[in-house]
Amino acid sequence: MVAAAVLAEQGMDVHLATFDSPFFSCVDGRDAAARMGLPWREIDYTEEMLDLLRDPPSGFGKNLNPCIDCHAGMFRKLGRIAEKEGFQVIFSGEVLGQRPMSQNRNSLNRVANLSGFREILLRPLSALLLPETGPERKGLVDRSRLMDISGRGRKRQISFAEERGFEYRNPGGGCLLTEPNYCMRLKVLMDIPGFLTPRNARLISHGRFFRLSEDTVALVGRDQNDNECLEALAGHLPTFELEDVPGPTGVLMGDPDRMPDLVALVKKYAGVRS
Repeated sequence: MVAAAVLAEQGMDVHLATFDSPFFSCVDGRDAAARMGLPWREIDYTEEMLDLLRDPPSGFGKNLNPCIDCHAGMFRKLGRIAEKEGFQVIFSGEVLGQRPMSQNRNSLNRVANLSGFREILLRPLSALLLPETGPERKGLVDRSRLMDISGRGRKRQISFAEERGFEYRNPGGGCLLTEPNYCMRLKVLMDIPGFLTPRNARLISHGRFFRLSEDTVALVGRDQNDNECLEALAGHLPTFELEDVPGPTGVLMGDPDRMPDLVALVKKYAGVRS
C-alpha cells in the first residue's frame, strides 16, 4: 500500500495486482486496493508454485519456501503484462534487509536478474539505497521522492500509512510454505506420487493430519471451521462424520482403486457414516 501510494502521489497511473495460490491468498490485496480506490486484478500463481516445489532452481529457504524463484516468477508475469498492456514500471513493496534471506541485497539483485525485467523493476521503499532503474533514468519516476527504508522494522511504513488514514493488517509473517507444521504435511504429499495437487495442498491446511499408510492420508476437523473447510474442499474424496453425535468431519485421501476397502474399514472400526 505504501509503495503504491508513493508512486500515485507522483501522479503516476498505478494499477495493483495480487497473486493467489494454495499457499497465499489475494484477499488482503483486493481489499487494500478497494480501500485505496486503485484498479486491481488477481493473478493465479498455482501452477507456477507447484512447479517450484518440485524443482526450485534457487533452492528452498528454511522450510519449503522457494522465495527467490517465487518472487522472480511473479515479476516475470508482471513484466509480460506490462509489455502487453503498455505499463512502463513494475514495482513491489519489498524493503532492503527486511527479510534476511529473500530481501538482502544479493537476493534482490538475483530476483531482478531472474525475472528478465530488471530495467523496469522498481522497489520504491528502498530505491535510494539501490541502483537507479530505467524508469528513474528516463524521468518517469522522480527518484528524489522515493524512499530509503531498510531493515526489519516497519515504523516508517506504519507512520506513512497512518498519516494517510490507511487501514492495514498487522505486518509480518509469511506464506504457508514458511510454516513448519504445514510443510511437514506438504512433504508427505510430495512423497506420494500424484498427491501434490492444488486441492490437496489447500485441504492439508485444515484439521489434524494422519498418514495411515504409504499412500493414504486422513484429515480430521478440530472445530466447526475445520469441518466446514474440509467439507467444502473435499470434492469427490470420501468424507466421514460420527453416526449419532456431533463431532468432527474426516476426509480420506488415497489411491482411488483402494478407497472402497479403506472406506469399509473406517466404517467398521470407527462407528461413523460416510
